[in-house]
Amino acid sequence: MTHIADTSESSEQARSLRDALVDRLMTDGMITSLVVEAAFRTVPRHAFVPAGTPLEVVYDVDRSVITKTDEYGAHLSSVSAAYIQARMIEQAGVGPGMRVLEIGSGGYNAALLAEVVGVDGHVVSVDIDADITDRARVLLRETGYDDRVRVLRADAVRGLPGEGVFDRILVTVGAWDIPPAWLDHLAPDGVIVVPLRMNGVTRTIALRRDGDHLTSTSSEVAGFVPLQGEGARPERIFRLPDRQGRFVSLRFDVGVPNDVRQLDGVLNTERSEVWSGVTVGHSESFADLHLWLAGFLPGFCLLAADDGTELADESRWFPFGVVRGDSFAYLAWRSADGDSGAELGARAFGAHGTDAAAAMTEQIQSWHQKARHRPAPTFAYWPAATSADPVPGHVAALTKTYGLVTISWPTAS
Repeated sequence: MTHIADTSESSEQARSLRDALVDRLMTDGMITSLVVEAAFRTVPRHAFVPAGTPLEVVYDVDRSVITKTDEYGAHLSSVSAAYIQARMIEQAGVGPGMRVLEIGSGGYNAALLAEVVGVDGHVVSVDIDADITDRARVLLRETGYDDRVRVLRADAVRGLPGEGVFDRILVTVGAWDIPPAWLDHLAPDGVIVVPLRMNGVTRTIALRRDGDHLTSTSSEVAGFVPLQGEGARPERIFRLPDRQGRFVSLRFDVGVPNDVRQLDGVLNTERSEVWSGVTVGHSESFADLHLWLAGFLPGFCLLAADDGTELADESRWFPFGVVRGDSFAYLAWRSADGDSGAELGARAFGAHGTDAAAAMTEQIQSWHQKARHRPAPTFAYWPAATSADPVPGHVAALTKTYGLVTISWPTAS
């Protein structure tokens, strides 16, 4: 194990907060192995964030720290939330002596990986951005990991000539697809963990080879800054103005409407709503519904609303919508009878808003009947040269550039 001199700590506060963070990650089941626990207790997370970042922010369990933005303020790089870094390393099953490739650099996660693989292992961290790789090299040198981590500047989508195969690949940026080069670098019994964007909804998925394709062993809800370079997949964004000149933006991953001009003036129409009769508890997670809508609802999109718009002014709303011709609807809720929770439904704008809302509520009901309260969905990735086998259950298939992603909800036993 590498021992770091905490010269940047003005007191024991950082160490105390770091230990408290690890305790929380273990209690919550985010860390499950001794070697990952030791890595998180050893590596000084505060040494890899911008100077002046409050320690309470650095060592918060679910807060990321942005390290680079573009001229418009879009996030280009960050130190991810501690919980997802822990989960990804555990998902991958990283262990001593392994060769590990990290796609998306920054320094901190690579240092954690170096601690986990030990002196007999090897870590390569790659990023397309020279500012990020230069910063990572400096920080790894300052914390004593420069001889344990090799940082490369490259577009990993094109592959890394001469680097061979890796036991584990951790992708720490949001990816729309899995390029063939990544699979070429994956050992036959290897695992790749990738935050995969599926019609705008991201899951961090651990995938292992299964014959001619890959199947998931676990998945987590998480968001990441998007992949840059050749593998980037920008969303199509359409901004709809309301009467006050504020905007609601519709963001399409795939399935852009043929004529978005039909939505001109849609926010000036009377709002309608349709309710599903499906209720959820106040503290109940229904993140799988979002994935279900992304997989089965044609015209699905994500929404963003300016402050002061009708959507943003609702006490609670969700950024998931659907477009039908000259109308759009979005996921909504209202208090259920007796304060037993919330009823899910859809609110809509446009001349045919009730049709758009009905399409969404039908899928809410379908999710409730076919997938809710059942085991979590599983994922598979089928490279372009392969053919997806029939999978029992309710399966959504999403076509990618280099292959096909299937999302499978098991049927009732």
